[in-house]
Amino acid sequence: MTVHTPGGARLSATSVHKRFADGTIAIDRLDLDVEAGQFVSLVGPSGCGKSTFLRLVAGLADVTKGILTVDGLSPEQARAQHRRLAYVLQDPTLLRWRRVWDNVALPLELRAFPPVDIRSRVETALELVGLQDVGDMFPRQLSGGMRMRVSIARALATDPTLLLMDEPFGALDEITRQRLNDELLELWSRHRFTCLFVTHSVHEAAYLSQRVLVLGPQPTRTAAVHEVAFAEPRPKTLRTDVEFSRLVAAISADLSQATEGGHY
Repeated sequence: MTVHTPGGARLSATSVHKRFADGTIAIDRLDLDVEAGQFVSLVGPSGCGKSTFLRLVAGLADVTKGILTVDGLSPEQARAQHRRLAYVLQDPTLLRWRRVWDNVALPLELRAFPPVDIRSRVETALELVGLQDVGDMFPRQLSGGMRMRVSIARALATDPTLLLMDEPFGALDEITRQRLNDELLELWSRHRFTCLFVTHSVHEAAYLSQRVLVLGPQPTRTAAVHEVAFAEPRPKTLRTDVEFSRLVAAISADLSQATEGGHY
């Protein structure tokens, strides 16, 4: 497989509202527009609805009110038409009885790709994340960072135009987390998929993103939006830059204010 530059998917949310069967309102009038190929992060307090919103975008739950589209289609239509959407969770969710190669191949097998295409895509995806030599290993033989790389490779094997990432590095140590941040940015820079990234780390959001949305407590609404204008590709030294520290402080202040319920 030759991984091409798909240009990314466009995501649009207008007054999106999500109410669960028990009456809980998880999301209330959330607006968001993500252009094709953009990297956007969502930060907010625990339980505010960030993960719920990703599930709505993925078509795994229904919007109660409002309009949510992926390339002009409803998430359900996008899934039905096999639009290239991939979902990476905090837990790599690897099948322990399948080797690395077979874990990466799983979504392709489920979509009935021809065997020759599966082999090409898996080999390319493992090479992209630097795991071309561990395809015969089982998940238990890998470190936490390597297991997350396998999860990312599994997503990349589908050649996504929209990559949803729900706190994928939250359980990793800081050094591993920073290294995977750099690798993710390199992959995004090369392939320009659209990425919607959920994190509790303001530093991570500021480092990775072109835009950071601060969400308030449940029911979720947008509390603040920060455009990130740092040049690309971003050097590792950006993390110690004065302007970077100022951006992190500004996002943190808005997050604190939103969490206290004082800013909507």
